[in-house]
Amino acid sequence: MPGTVQSIERAAAILRMLAGGPGRLGLSEISRSLELAKGTTHGILRTLQGVGFVEQDRVSGQYQLGASLLHLGTSYLDTNELRSRSINWADPLAVRSGEAVRIGTVLDGQVLIVHHVFRPDDTFQTLDVGALLPLHATALGKVLIAYRTGLTTTELAAYTRKTLIKPRELAMALEHVRECGWAADVEELTPGQAAIAAPIRGYGGLVIGAIGVSGPVERICDSRYAPRPRLVTSVRDAARAISREMGAARR
Repeated sequence: MPGTVQSIERAAAILRMLAGGPGRLGLSEISRSLELAKGTTHGILRTLQGVGFVEQDRVSGQYQLGASLLHLGTSYLDTNELRSRSINWADPLAVRSGEAVRIGTVLDGQVLIVHHVFRPDDTFQTLDVGALLPLHATALGKVLIAYRTGLTTTELAAYTRKTLIKPRELAMALEHVRECGWAADVEELTPGQAAIAAPIRGYGGLVIGAIGVSGPVERICDSRYAPRPRLVTSVRDAARAISREMGAARR
């Protein structure tokens, strides 16, 4: 029986270390922790960087997981598993918030809705499971692209006058998502409608999906059109609970 390939084992060890670390890691820290020579470690990191599995910060020189590896992680995920592990938290979120709840992941550059809980009232509603929504004009989509690269395009469609179509404006919104841990859209996809979403993470802290509530602006937002804090808290709590179900460490 053929033996293992040492270079691949070492590369895997580096990826596991980056995935389990608190943030970016430097060359010296990686080589010391894995008891590898700096030259060997640097060579592996450069190879991983070349295929997009690792990214290097231009300012600090430190390393983190790359976008290509994140895409592979999401491809591995069975969306049925995401849905099945989310049901126990999505239904109570709909009851607490009084709004519709949707869970989405990325498919072909759009948001794929994998689970949808109706708003708990008697109003007419249509099931969104299987629907594809734009990334840049939805709270779910903003969450998904905030933690991944290469998912937006230079030509962003305007669905309403409030849709973010300028790359600079969208970049600022995504930075806010990364800082605060949640996203919102207020009449960016549909006039009169608003939504709040938060990231669902899997093993290694990778963002594999998003959960959010949506409804009329007057219920999702306050008089200043700001998302209601209690809804933000409820959505983030549900996202953390599902993340633990999916294997993410407590945050």
